Amino acid sequence: MSKRTDPNRPQNTFCGRTRRREFLTTMGGGFTSLALTGMLGLDGFLGSQTVAADGVSPFQSPLSPKSGHLPGKAKSCIFLFMYGGPSHIDTFDYKPEINRLDGKTVEVKTHGRGGHRNEGRIVGSPWSFKQHGESGAWVSDLFPNVATCVDDIAFLKSMTADSPVHGSAMLMMNSGRILSGNPSLGSWLNYGLGTSNQDLPGYVVMLDKTGGPISGAKNWSCGYMPAHYQATVFRPKGDPIMNLKPYGDMTDAEQRSVLEHLNHFNGEHLADRVDNTELAARISSYELAYRMQTTAPEAVDVDTEPEHVKNLYGLDQERTEDFGRKCLLARRLVERGVRFIQIYSGGAHNDDNWDAHGDLKKNHDYHAGNTDKPIAGLLKDLKQRGLLDETLVVWGGEFGRQPTAEYAKGTGRDHNSMGFTMWMAGGGLKGGETVGETDELGSQAVIDRLHVKHLHATILQQMGLDPNGLTYFYNGLDQKLVGVEGAEPIHQIIA
Repeated sequence: MSKRTDPNRPQNTFCGRTRRREFLTTMGGGFTSLALTGMLGLDGFLGSQTVAADGVSPFQSPLSPKSGHLPGKAKSCIFLFMYGGPSHIDTFDYKPEINRLDGKTVEVKTHGRGGHRNEGRIVGSPWSFKQHGESGAWVSDLFPNVATCVDDIAFLKSMTADSPVHGSAMLMMNSGRILSGNPSLGSWLNYGLGTSNQDLPGYVVMLDKTGGPISGAKNWSCGYMPAHYQATVFRPKGDPIMNLKPYGDMTDAEQRSVLEHLNHFNGEHLADRVDNTELAARISSYELAYRMQTTAPEAVDVDTEPEHVKNLYGLDQERTEDFGRKCLLARRLVERGVRFIQIYSGGAHNDDNWDAHGDLKKNHDYHAGNTDKPIAGLLKDLKQRGLLDETLVVWGGEFGRQPTAEYAKGTGRDHNSMGFTMWMAGGGLKGGETVGETDELGSQAVIDRLHVKHLHATILQQMGLDPNGLTYFYNGLDQKLVGVEGAEPIHQIIA
Protein backbone atom coordinates (compact mmCIF):
# COMPACT_ATOMS: atom_id res chain seq x y z
CA MET A 1 0.00 0.00 0.00
CA SER A 2 1.45 3.33 -1.01
CA LYS A 3 1.92 6.17 1.51
CA ARG A 4 -0.55 8.28 -0.44
CA THR A 5 -3.32 5.72 -0.07
CA ASP A 6 -2.54 4.60 3.51
CA PRO A 7 -5.83 5.37 5.35
CA ASN A 8 -3.98 5.72 8.67
CA ARG A 9 -1.65 8.47 7.41
CA PRO A 10 -2.82 12.13 7.50
CA GLN A 11 -3.22 13.49 4.00
CA ASN A 12 -1.78 16.80 2.68
CA THR A 13 0.89 16.97 5.39
CA PHE A 14 4.51 18.11 5.59
CA CYS A 15 6.88 15.39 6.88
CA GLY A 16 3.81 13.44 7.98
CA ARG A 17 3.20 15.72 10.95
CA THR A 18 1.95 19.12 9.90
CA ARG A 19 -0.74 19.79 7.35
CA ARG A 20 0.58 21.63 4.29
CA ARG A 21 -1.78 24.59 4.76
CA GLU A 22 -0.90 24.82 8.46
CA PHE A 23 2.83 24.69 7.65
CA LEU A 24 2.58 27.50 5.09
CA THR A 25 0.42 29.60 7.41
CA THR A 26 2.75 29.07 10.35
CA MET A 27 5.93 29.82 8.40
CA GLY A 28 4.45 32.87 6.71
CA GLY A 29 3.01 34.17 9.93
CA GLY A 30 6.24 33.47 11.75
CA PHE A 31 8.43 35.46 9.35
CA THR A 32 5.89 38.27 9.32
CA SER A 33 5.86 38.31 13.12
CA LEU A 34 9.65 38.59 13.20
CA ALA A 35 9.54 41.61 10.90
CA LEU A 36 6.68 43.14 12.85
CA THR A 37 8.52 42.56 16.12
CA GLY A 38 11.55 44.36 14.74
CA MET A 39 9.49 47.34 13.61
CA LEU A 40 7.62 47.53 16.90
CA GLY A 41 10.89 47.31 18.78
CA LEU A 42 12.34 50.21 16.80
CA ASP A 43 9.14 52.11 17.45
CA GLY A 44 9.53 51.56 21.19
CA PHE A 45 6.27 49.63 21.37
CA LEU A 46 7.53 46.32 22.71
CA GLY A 47 10.07 47.34 25.25
CA SER A 48 11.95 50.01 27.11
CA GLN A 49 15.35 51.16 25.89
CA THR A 50 17.09 49.58 28.87
CA VAL A 51 18.22 45.96 29.09
CA ALA A 52 18.09 44.07 32.34
CA ALA A 53 21.20 42.50 33.85
CA ASP A 54 20.13 39.09 32.58
CA GLY A 55 20.08 40.37 29.01
CA VAL A 56 16.32 40.17 28.57
CA SER A 57 14.71 43.40 27.41
CA PRO A 58 11.59 43.94 29.56
CA PHE A 59 8.29 44.81 27.98
CA GLN A 60 7.07 48.34 28.39
CA SER A 61 3.88 48.48 30.41
CA PRO A 62 0.81 48.71 28.18
CA LEU A 63 -0.60 51.01 30.87
CA SER A 64 2.10 53.64 30.36
CA PRO A 65 0.54 57.12 30.01
CA LYS A 66 -0.61 57.94 26.48
CA SER A 67 -1.75 61.10 24.82
CA GLY A 68 -5.44 61.27 24.03
CA HIS A 69 -7.00 62.40 20.77
CA LEU A 70 -8.36 65.58 22.36
CA PRO A 71 -7.36 68.05 25.10
CA GLY A 72 -9.16 66.14 27.85
CA LYS A 73 -10.51 68.04 30.83
CA ALA A 74 -10.80 65.01 33.13
CA LYS A 75 -7.90 62.80 34.20
CA SER A 76 -9.91 60.22 36.14
CA CYS A 77 -13.47 58.93 36.36
CA ILE A 78 -15.39 57.64 39.40
CA PHE A 79 -18.54 55.69 38.52
CA LEU A 80 -20.98 55.29 41.43
CA PHE A 81 -23.07 52.32 40.30
CA MET A 82 -26.42 51.91 42.06
CA TYR A 83 -26.98 48.26 41.23
CA GLY A 84 -30.59 47.15 40.92
CA GLY A 85 -32.11 50.23 39.30
CA PRO A 86 -32.93 53.23 41.52
CA SER A 87 -36.31 54.83 40.87
CA HIS A 88 -35.82 58.11 39.02
CA ILE A 89 -39.34 59.28 39.89
CA ASP A 90 -38.57 58.89 43.61
CA THR A 91 -35.13 60.53 43.54
CA PHE A 92 -34.43 63.25 40.97
CA ASP A 93 -37.26 63.25 38.40
CA TYR A 94 -40.18 65.00 40.10
CA LYS A 95 -43.58 63.88 38.77
CA PRO A 96 -46.44 65.41 40.81
CA GLU A 97 -48.96 63.69 38.52
CA ILE A 98 -48.21 60.26 40.01
CA ASN A 99 -49.19 61.52 43.45
CA ARG A 100 -52.43 62.97 42.10
CA LEU A 101 -53.24 59.61 40.45
CA ASP A 102 -52.00 57.45 43.33
CA GLY A 103 -53.97 54.20 43.48
CA LYS A 104 -55.78 54.73 40.17
CA THR A 105 -55.50 52.33 37.26
CA VAL A 106 -54.66 54.27 34.10
CA GLU A 107 -53.56 53.63 30.54
CA VAL A 108 -49.78 53.73 30.49
CA LYS A 109 -47.34 51.73 28.38
CA THR A 110 -44.68 50.00 30.43
CA HIS A 111 -41.97 47.49 29.58
CA GLY A 112 -40.23 45.70 32.43
CA ARG A 113 -39.21 42.20 33.39
CA GLY A 114 -42.93 41.29 33.30
CA GLY A 115 -43.15 42.27 29.64
CA HIS A 116 -45.27 44.93 27.91
CA ARG A 117 -48.35 46.36 29.64
CA ASN A 118 -50.83 48.96 28.49
CA GLU A 119 -52.28 49.88 31.87
CA GLY A 120 -51.37 49.78 35.54
CA ARG A 121 -52.07 51.02 39.05
CA ILE A 122 -50.14 54.22 39.75
CA VAL A 123 -47.98 54.29 42.87
CA GLY A 124 -47.38 57.78 44.25
CA SER A 125 -43.97 58.65 45.63
CA PRO A 126 -43.72 58.31 49.43
CA TRP A 127 -41.09 61.07 49.51
CA SER A 128 -41.55 64.80 49.07
CA PHE A 129 -39.56 66.85 46.57
CA LYS A 130 -38.02 70.29 46.99
CA GLN A 131 -36.02 72.60 44.75
CA HIS A 132 -32.41 73.25 45.66
CA GLY A 133 -29.52 75.50 44.72
CA GLU A 134 -29.44 78.37 42.27
CA SER A 135 -30.42 75.91 39.54
CA GLY A 136 -33.65 75.00 41.35
CA ALA A 137 -33.10 71.29 40.76
CA TRP A 138 -35.77 69.00 42.22
CA VAL A 139 -34.48 66.39 44.68
CA SER A 140 -36.49 64.11 46.95
CA ASP A 141 -36.01 63.66 50.69
CA LEU A 142 -34.00 60.52 49.90
CA PHE A 143 -30.92 62.62 49.10
CA PRO A 144 -30.77 65.66 51.43
CA ASN A 145 -26.97 65.81 51.29
CA VAL A 146 -26.63 65.37 47.53
CA ALA A 147 -29.27 68.12 47.24
CA THR A 148 -26.68 70.60 48.55
CA CYS A 149 -24.46 69.81 45.54
CA VAL A 150 -26.97 70.21 42.68
CA ASP A 151 -25.25 73.28 41.23
CA ASP A 152 -22.25 71.07 40.49
CA ILE A 153 -24.38 68.33 38.90
CA ALA A 154 -25.68 67.80 35.35
CA PHE A 155 -28.86 65.71 35.41
CA LEU A 156 -29.68 63.44 32.46
CA LYS A 157 -33.41 62.77 32.77
CA SER A 158 -34.08 61.05 29.45
CA MET A 159 -31.74 58.07 29.58
CA THR A 160 -32.71 54.88 27.72
CA ALA A 161 -31.18 51.43 27.42
CA ASP A 162 -31.81 48.31 25.36
CA SER A 163 -32.78 45.86 28.09
CA PRO A 164 -35.03 45.86 31.18
CA VAL A 165 -33.25 42.77 32.57
CA HIS A 166 -30.51 43.21 35.18
CA GLY A 167 -27.76 41.06 33.66
CA SER A 168 -27.88 42.39 30.13
CA ALA A 169 -28.69 45.95 31.23
CA MET A 170 -25.64 46.02 33.51
CA LEU A 171 -23.45 44.73 30.71
CA MET A 172 -24.77 47.52 28.47
CA MET A 173 -24.10 50.21 31.07
CA ASN A 174 -20.59 48.87 31.62
CA SER A 175 -19.56 47.75 28.13
CA GLY A 176 -22.06 49.25 25.68
CA ARG A 177 -23.42 45.81 24.72
CA ILE A 178 -26.11 43.55 26.16
CA LEU A 179 -23.96 40.46 25.51
CA SER A 180 -20.86 39.44 27.46
CA GLY A 181 -17.35 39.29 26.03
CA ASN A 182 -16.83 43.00 25.37
CA PRO A 183 -14.39 45.39 27.09
CA SER A 184 -15.82 47.50 29.87
CA LEU A 185 -15.63 51.28 30.07
CA GLY A 186 -12.63 51.21 32.41
CA SER A 187 -10.76 48.92 30.01
CA TRP A 188 -11.41 51.29 27.10
CA LEU A 189 -10.11 54.24 29.14
CA ASN A 190 -6.93 52.42 30.15
CA TYR A 191 -6.42 51.14 26.62
CA GLY A 192 -6.72 54.67 25.25
CA LEU A 193 -4.90 56.61 27.96
CA GLY A 194 -2.90 54.29 30.20
CA THR A 195 -2.35 55.40 33.76
CA SER A 196 0.13 57.80 35.36
CA ASN A 197 0.81 55.53 38.36
CA GLN A 198 2.61 52.32 37.40
CA ASP A 199 2.54 51.09 41.00
CA LEU A 200 -1.24 50.80 41.17
CA PRO A 201 -3.83 49.29 38.80
CA GLY A 202 -5.29 51.68 36.27
CA TYR A 203 -8.78 50.28 36.79
CA VAL A 204 -10.21 49.52 40.24
CA VAL A 205 -13.60 48.09 41.25
CA MET A 206 -15.05 48.06 44.79
CA LEU A 207 -18.04 45.81 45.43
CA ASP A 208 -20.84 46.05 47.95
CA LYS A 209 -20.35 44.21 51.24
CA THR A 210 -23.25 41.91 50.29
CA GLY A 211 -21.40 40.70 47.19
CA GLY A 212 -21.07 41.45 43.52
CA PRO A 213 -23.78 42.14 40.92
CA ILE A 214 -25.78 39.38 39.29
CA SER A 215 -23.68 39.15 36.12
CA GLY A 216 -20.42 39.23 38.06
CA ALA A 217 -16.96 39.91 36.69
CA LYS A 218 -18.27 40.30 33.13
CA ASN A 219 -19.05 43.88 34.16
CA TRP A 220 -15.38 44.79 34.64
CA SER A 221 -13.88 42.47 32.06
CA CYS A 222 -11.39 43.50 29.37
CA GLY A 223 -13.31 41.35 26.86
CA TYR A 224 -11.36 40.79 23.66
CA MET A 225 -8.64 43.24 24.68
CA PRO A 226 -5.37 42.08 26.27
CA ALA A 227 -5.70 41.06 29.90
CA HIS A 228 -3.69 44.11 31.02
CA TYR A 229 -6.84 46.20 30.80
CA GLN A 230 -9.17 44.25 33.09
CA ALA A 231 -10.10 45.66 36.49
CA THR A 232 -8.58 44.86 39.86
CA VAL A 233 -11.08 44.34 42.68
CA PHE A 234 -10.08 46.31 45.79
CA ARG A 235 -11.24 45.85 49.35
CA PRO A 236 -11.57 49.06 51.37
CA LYS A 237 -10.37 47.44 54.60
CA GLY A 238 -7.41 45.24 55.47
CA ASP A 239 -5.37 43.89 52.57
CA PRO A 240 -6.63 45.73 49.48
CA ILE A 241 -6.02 42.72 47.24
CA MET A 242 -6.23 39.04 48.13
CA ASN A 243 -2.94 37.08 48.15
CA LEU A 244 -0.81 40.19 47.65
CA LYS A 245 1.54 39.67 50.60
CA PRO A 246 4.77 37.66 50.05
CA TYR A 247 4.84 34.07 51.24
CA GLY A 248 6.08 33.40 54.74
CA ASP A 249 9.12 35.37 55.89
CA MET A 250 10.51 36.04 52.42
CA THR A 251 12.56 39.23 52.38
CA ASP A 252 12.24 41.91 49.74
CA ALA A 253 15.65 40.99 48.29
CA GLU A 254 14.69 37.32 48.06
CA GLN A 255 11.40 38.15 46.42
CA ARG A 256 13.10 40.49 43.94
CA SER A 257 15.57 37.72 43.05
CA VAL A 258 12.79 35.20 42.49
CA LEU A 259 10.90 37.69 40.34
CA GLU A 260 13.97 38.47 38.21
CA HIS A 261 14.60 34.78 37.57
CA LEU A 262 10.93 34.24 36.76
CA ASN A 263 10.94 37.20 34.36
CA HIS A 264 14.07 35.84 32.67
CA PHE A 265 12.48 32.50 31.83
CA ASN A 266 9.10 34.03 31.04
CA GLY A 267 10.79 36.55 28.75
CA GLU A 268 12.55 33.77 26.82
CA HIS A 269 9.26 31.93 26.51
CA LEU A 270 7.41 35.07 25.41
CA ALA A 271 10.02 35.96 22.77
CA ASP A 272 8.59 33.24 20.53
CA ARG A 273 5.03 34.15 21.41
CA VAL A 274 4.82 37.93 21.07
CA ASP A 275 1.11 37.76 20.25
CA ASN A 276 0.20 35.96 23.48
CA THR A 277 -1.40 38.81 25.40
CA GLU A 278 -2.41 36.58 28.32
CA LEU A 279 1.23 35.61 28.89
CA ALA A 280 2.44 39.19 28.50
CA ALA A 281 -0.21 40.35 30.94
CA ARG A 282 0.76 37.67 33.46
CA ILE A 283 4.43 38.75 33.32
CA SER A 284 3.59 42.41 33.85
CA SER A 285 1.11 41.48 36.61
CA TYR A 286 3.93 39.89 38.62
CA GLU A 287 5.85 43.16 38.50
CA LEU A 288 2.76 45.19 39.34
CA ALA A 289 1.90 42.90 42.26
CA TYR A 290 5.43 43.30 43.62
CA ARG A 291 5.22 47.08 43.46
CA MET A 292 1.71 47.14 44.91
CA GLN A 293 2.85 45.37 48.09
CA THR A 294 3.99 48.74 49.39
CA THR A 295 1.87 51.20 47.38
CA ALA A 296 -1.56 49.57 47.66
CA PRO A 297 -1.70 49.33 51.47
CA GLU A 298 -0.66 52.97 51.72
CA ALA A 299 -3.27 54.01 49.18
CA VAL A 300 -6.13 52.34 51.04
CA ASP A 301 -5.09 53.52 54.50
CA VAL A 302 -7.92 56.02 54.91
CA ASP A 303 -7.44 55.98 58.69
CA THR A 304 -4.57 58.43 58.21
CA GLU A 305 -7.05 61.04 56.99
CA PRO A 306 -8.03 63.86 59.41
CA GLU A 307 -11.18 63.23 61.44
CA HIS A 308 -13.11 66.06 59.79
CA VAL A 309 -12.45 64.52 56.37
CA LYS A 310 -13.54 61.06 57.49
CA ASN A 311 -16.66 62.56 59.04
CA LEU A 312 -17.43 64.37 55.79
CA TYR A 313 -17.78 60.96 54.14
CA GLY A 314 -19.81 59.52 57.01
CA LEU A 315 -17.12 57.26 58.49
CA ASP A 316 -18.28 58.31 61.94
CA GLN A 317 -21.68 56.64 61.42
CA GLU A 318 -22.22 52.90 61.18
CA ARG A 319 -24.78 53.22 58.42
CA THR A 320 -22.59 55.22 56.04
CA GLU A 321 -19.15 53.95 57.07
CA ASP A 322 -18.85 51.21 54.45
CA PHE A 323 -19.80 53.21 51.34
CA GLY A 324 -18.10 56.31 52.76
CA ARG A 325 -14.82 54.44 53.12
CA LYS A 326 -15.02 53.40 49.47
CA CYS A 327 -15.73 56.94 48.32
CA LEU A 328 -12.82 58.29 50.37
CA LEU A 329 -10.60 55.56 48.95
CA ALA A 330 -11.71 56.57 45.45
CA ARG A 331 -10.54 60.12 46.11
CA ARG A 332 -7.16 58.81 47.33
CA LEU A 333 -6.81 56.64 44.21
CA VAL A 334 -7.64 59.61 41.97
CA GLU A 335 -4.92 61.59 43.71
CA ARG A 336 -2.51 58.76 42.94
CA GLY A 337 -3.31 58.66 39.23
CA VAL A 338 -5.71 55.70 38.97
CA ARG A 339 -7.69 56.24 35.78
CA PHE A 340 -11.07 54.60 36.49
CA ILE A 341 -12.73 53.62 39.77
CA GLN A 342 -16.14 51.99 40.01
CA ILE A 343 -18.00 51.63 43.31
CA TYR A 344 -21.07 49.42 43.64
CA SER A 345 -23.95 50.22 45.98
CA GLY A 346 -25.94 47.04 46.35
CA GLY A 347 -25.07 43.42 45.62
CA ALA A 348 -26.49 39.92 45.51
CA HIS A 349 -30.30 39.78 45.00
CA ASN A 350 -33.61 41.33 46.04
CA ASP A 351 -33.44 44.06 48.70
CA ASP A 352 -29.68 43.71 49.06
CA ASN A 353 -29.67 46.12 46.12
CA TRP A 354 -31.92 48.86 44.68
CA ASP A 355 -34.26 46.35 43.00
CA ALA A 356 -37.47 47.54 44.73
CA HIS A 357 -40.09 45.02 43.57
CA GLY A 358 -41.71 44.73 46.99
CA ASP A 359 -41.55 47.50 49.58
CA LEU A 360 -40.29 50.55 47.66
CA LYS A 361 -39.98 52.79 50.70
CA LYS A 362 -38.07 50.33 52.83
CA ASN A 363 -35.70 49.49 49.98
CA HIS A 364 -34.85 53.04 48.89
CA ASP A 365 -34.73 54.48 52.40
CA TYR A 366 -32.08 51.89 53.19
CA HIS A 367 -29.86 52.26 50.13
CA ALA A 368 -30.15 56.02 49.79
CA GLY A 369 -29.47 56.40 53.50
CA ASN A 370 -26.28 54.36 53.11
CA THR A 371 -24.96 56.41 50.18
CA ASP A 372 -26.30 59.99 50.36
CA LYS A 373 -23.76 61.47 52.77
CA PRO A 374 -20.72 59.65 51.29
CA ILE A 375 -21.61 60.79 47.76
CA ALA A 376 -22.04 64.41 48.83
CA GLY A 377 -18.83 64.14 50.84
CA LEU A 378 -16.96 62.90 47.76
CA LEU A 379 -18.20 65.79 45.60
CA LYS A 380 -17.40 68.39 48.26
CA ASP A 381 -13.99 66.94 49.06
CA LEU A 382 -12.99 66.77 45.40
CA LYS A 383 -14.15 70.35 44.92
CA GLN A 384 -12.33 71.82 47.93
CA ARG A 385 -9.11 70.10 46.82
CA GLY A 386 -9.40 71.42 43.28
CA LEU A 387 -9.86 67.90 41.95
CA LEU A 388 -13.47 68.05 40.76
CA ASP A 389 -12.51 69.92 37.58
CA GLU A 390 -10.29 67.01 36.56
CA THR A 391 -12.38 64.16 37.96
CA LEU A 392 -15.57 62.97 36.30
CA VAL A 393 -18.16 61.57 38.73
CA VAL A 394 -21.02 59.49 37.31
CA TRP A 395 -24.08 58.29 39.29
CA GLY A 396 -26.76 55.84 38.21
CA GLY A 397 -27.93 52.27 37.84
CA GLU A 398 -28.66 49.96 34.92
CA PHE A 399 -32.18 51.42 34.47
CA GLY A 400 -34.99 53.17 36.36
CA ARG A 401 -38.40 52.03 37.57
CA GLN A 402 -42.04 52.17 36.50
CA PRO A 403 -44.69 54.61 37.80
CA THR A 404 -47.07 51.67 38.29
CA ALA A 405 -47.24 48.89 40.88
CA GLU A 406 -45.77 45.60 39.79
CA TYR A 407 -48.24 43.49 41.76
CA ALA A 408 -51.95 43.76 42.58
CA LYS A 409 -51.01 44.70 46.13
CA GLY A 410 -47.93 46.52 47.37
CA THR A 411 -45.82 49.50 46.32
CA GLY A 412 -43.00 47.83 44.40
CA ARG A 413 -42.02 49.08 40.96
CA ASP A 414 -40.84 47.02 38.00
CA HIS A 415 -37.78 47.78 35.84
CA ASN A 416 -37.85 50.64 33.34
CA SER A 417 -35.30 51.01 30.55
CA MET A 418 -37.44 53.39 28.45
CA GLY A 419 -36.72 56.44 30.57
CA PHE A 420 -34.61 57.04 33.67
CA THR A 421 -32.20 59.49 35.30
CA MET A 422 -28.44 59.53 35.69
CA TRP A 423 -26.20 62.40 36.65
CA MET A 424 -22.64 63.54 36.07
CA ALA A 425 -20.43 66.08 37.82
CA GLY A 426 -16.97 67.59 37.39
CA GLY A 427 -14.56 66.84 34.58
CA GLY A 428 -15.30 69.99 32.60
CA LEU A 429 -19.08 69.58 32.61
CA LYS A 430 -21.61 72.31 33.36
CA GLY A 431 -23.12 72.16 36.84
CA GLY A 432 -26.75 72.97 37.53
CA GLU A 433 -27.86 71.68 34.13
CA THR A 434 -30.70 69.33 33.18
CA VAL A 435 -31.05 67.56 29.85
CA GLY A 436 -34.14 65.69 28.66
CA GLU A 437 -37.56 64.84 30.08
CA THR A 438 -39.74 61.84 30.62
CA ASP A 439 -43.51 61.96 30.19
CA GLU A 440 -45.78 63.25 32.98
CA LEU A 441 -45.70 59.84 34.71
CA GLY A 442 -42.00 59.16 34.20
CA SER A 443 -42.76 56.13 32.08
CA GLN A 444 -40.58 56.91 29.07
CA ALA A 445 -38.25 59.56 27.68
CA VAL A 446 -40.00 62.05 25.41
CA ILE A 447 -37.60 65.01 25.00
CA ASP A 448 -33.89 64.75 24.04
CA ARG A 449 -33.82 60.97 24.32
CA LEU A 450 -30.39 59.81 25.40
CA HIS A 451 -28.91 56.34 25.06
CA VAL A 452 -26.20 54.67 27.13
CA LYS A 453 -23.80 55.15 24.23
CA HIS A 454 -24.25 58.95 24.51
CA LEU A 455 -23.25 58.72 28.16
CA HIS A 456 -20.17 56.70 27.19
CA ALA A 457 -19.31 59.12 24.40
CA THR A 458 -19.44 62.01 26.88
CA ILE A 459 -17.14 60.24 29.32
CA LEU A 460 -14.62 59.40 26.58
CA GLN A 461 -14.59 62.95 25.20
CA GLN A 462 -14.15 64.56 28.60
CA MET A 463 -11.27 62.18 29.25
CA GLY A 464 -9.59 63.29 26.02
CA LEU A 465 -10.61 60.47 23.69
CA ASP A 466 -12.57 60.74 20.46
CA PRO A 467 -15.51 58.36 21.05
CA ASN A 468 -15.76 57.69 17.31
CA GLY A 469 -11.99 57.44 16.83
CA LEU A 470 -11.07 55.14 19.72
CA THR A 471 -11.09 51.69 18.11
CA TYR A 472 -9.79 48.19 18.66
CA PHE A 473 -9.64 45.80 15.72
CA TYR A 474 -11.42 42.55 16.52
CA ASN A 475 -13.50 40.06 14.59
CA GLY A 476 -12.93 41.90 11.33
CA LEU A 477 -14.16 45.28 12.60
CA ASP A 478 -12.79 48.42 14.20
CA GLN A 479 -14.73 47.95 17.42
CA LYS A 480 -15.80 50.96 19.50
CA LEU A 481 -17.28 51.37 22.96
CA VAL A 482 -20.06 53.44 21.37
CA GLY A 483 -20.74 50.85 18.67
CA VAL A 484 -19.42 50.63 15.13
CA GLU A 485 -22.08 53.15 14.09
CA GLY A 486 -20.69 55.73 16.56
CA ALA A 487 -22.34 58.25 18.88
CA GLU A 488 -22.13 61.91 19.81
CA PRO A 489 -21.43 63.14 23.34
CA ILE A 490 -24.10 65.13 25.21
CA HIS A 491 -23.05 68.60 24.07
CA GLN A 492 -25.60 70.42 26.24
CA ILE A 493 -23.65 69.68 29.42
CA ILE A 494 -20.11 70.20 28.13
CA ALA A 495 -18.59 73.48 29.30
